[in-house]
Amino acid sequence: MYLSIYLSLDGIMEEPGGWHMPYWDDEMANFQRDVFYPSDALLLGRVTYEGFAAAWSKMKGEGADEKNSMPKYVATTTLEETQWNASFIKNNIIEEVTKLKQGTDQQYLIYGSGQLIRTLMEHNLIDEYHFMIRPVVLGKGKRLFTEQNQRDLKLVSVKTTSTGVVILSYQPSK
Repeated sequence: MYLSIYLSLDGIMEEPGGWHMPYWDDEMANFQRDVFYPSDALLLGRVTYEGFAAAWSKMKGEGADEKNSMPKYVATTTLEETQWNASFIKNNIIEEVTKLKQGTDQQYLIYGSGQLIRTLMEHNLIDEYHFMIRPVVLGKGKRLFTEQNQRDLKLVSVKTTSTGVVILSYQPSK
């Protein structure tokens, strides 16, 4: 289970549209490809799923075709009708994600989805974290980290892009 998420310097993950794009470059695109292409399925929360389905389902070409055909698992208690090649996880998210991980070598990629990420972190279900930190302080918004999901992590790699984005990859400390 791999996490890939955009963050501000102060840990805000909410609505990256306005503060994310000025820092996008070829290095970021390459990193995203390197994380995405080995993935077998996406694991998303409802809000991220709805945004992605609305945007990506209309796109064609490299990356879009793969993302559109890939299976998606969506944690939701409110959605009823599936679309965009999705299956809903409506009951015990921890139990269902644990079942997904057991007995398979499939790689699941999580984008965005703050509440889902926090829940998975609390139960040690994330194997690798990729934080793409933009050189911006927002001062308000939804934070990824809370008191409930404190973690010790082991640094795996650090990359800095030409636009000042720092890409930090971590694994849980054992």
